[in-house]
Amino acid sequence: MKLACVQLGVEGAEVAGNVDRAERRIREAAADGADLVVLPELFDVGYFAFDAYARAAESLAGPRLERLAGVAADEGVNLLAGTIVEDLAASAADGIGVPEAEGLANAAVLFDREGERRLTFRKHHLFGYGSEETERMVPGETVPVVELDGIGVGVTTCYDLRFPELYRRLAEQGAELVLVPSAWPYPRVEHWRTLGRARAIENLAYVATVNGSGTFGDDALCGRTTVYDPWGTTLASSGEEPTTVTATVDPERVDGVREEFPALRDRRL
Repeated sequence: MKLACVQLGVEGAEVAGNVDRAERRIREAAADGADLVVLPELFDVGYFAFDAYARAAESLAGPRLERLAGVAADEGVNLLAGTIVEDLAASAADGIGVPEAEGLANAAVLFDREGERRLTFRKHHLFGYGSEETERMVPGETVPVVELDGIGVGVTTCYDLRFPELYRRLAEQGAELVLVPSAWPYPRVEHWRTLGRARAIENLAYVATVNGSGTFGDDALCGRTTVYDPWGTTLASSGEEPTTVTATVDPERVDGVREEFPALRDRRL
């Protein structure tokens, strides 16, 4: 599977422009032979545009995700539509999501090559350190894993990287590749590098940490989108500017590493 991680330049709360840029980058990645394209966290509204969250929120069946599902189907490519601000009540009214839920969620949606929704992950650990996310969002509860083109795929979001038990749950449910759409800022660059590699090593799985690019007032995203293999080796990485990072992931490689080094079997609880 050829993985394309889009380090998108996100511009404030310019939702229409951000989505247009995302669509262009998806189509470019598909033309370059990508099998799975991944967008960063809140690629449409920008993580730090807290006051715009409510205005930008929509149902999982809303026009923004419907458009991206159409792009996935048109290009015949799997797509993780980064994360968006989900209006939980609107999703429930549309018969998807969490029944009778209210509030906003930081939701990642994975579409297959036919544009069908295969997985929804709502960010579990909301960030409160110099952020309003904990005040404005509702945390997720489920940890889904799906098979996509022969590989088990799970998703976490940004701050979730700091909580290894979440990744172990994904591994136990069959995840061989974990996608991590993020809006990781300076100055915590070494945390970003270390945690992604650690999650790959601990679970003997591919981990793709997909960051955005851009400056928002006093905050700037550090970029450095990276794909790690099951040994924690860096397969591909970027700097801080907008770009697309590509790497090949192979489920047989995961099986081989787990057989050679059976740390998951040796756990004692």
